[in-house]
Amino acid sequence: MSRDTLRRILYVEDDADIRKIVSMSLEMVGHYTVASCGSCAEAVQVVDDFGPELLLLDVMMPDMDGPATLRELRKRNSAANAPAVVITAKVQSADMEHYRRLGVFDVIVKPFDPMVLPDRIGHIWQQYRSGAYDHAG
Repeated sequence: MSRDTLRRILYVEDDADIRKIVSMSLEMVGHYTVASCGSCAEAVQVVDDFGPELLLLDVMMPDMDGPATLRELRKRNSAANAPAVVITAKVQSADMEHYRRLGVFDVIVKPFDPMVLPDRIGHIWQQYRSGAYDHAG
């Protein structure tokens, strides 16, 4: 299979309702396979078996936030090179710089429309595949 087509997304979000809506949107509208996790610990447990092509991480989570989760996932070979996208309502320029330094490829700003999210993810994937690394911000 071509790596040009995104198939597997590892999604980490602590809010069960948001996790369900986003997962349904990505699976039903975007036709992606989603491993939906409620915490960093859960994500670390499934990441190797799942083999994500893209990481989608909520920023604000109680035990380990999105950046800390990203650092943990990067320690795993299966997620070491997957592009990371964070979802956040916090989009100050200092935050954007912090995300860039962590290696985040792009940011999705809350609130977002779950029905257009799959198209947004597809666009981000195409930008990533084309080598356009300047989208976080």
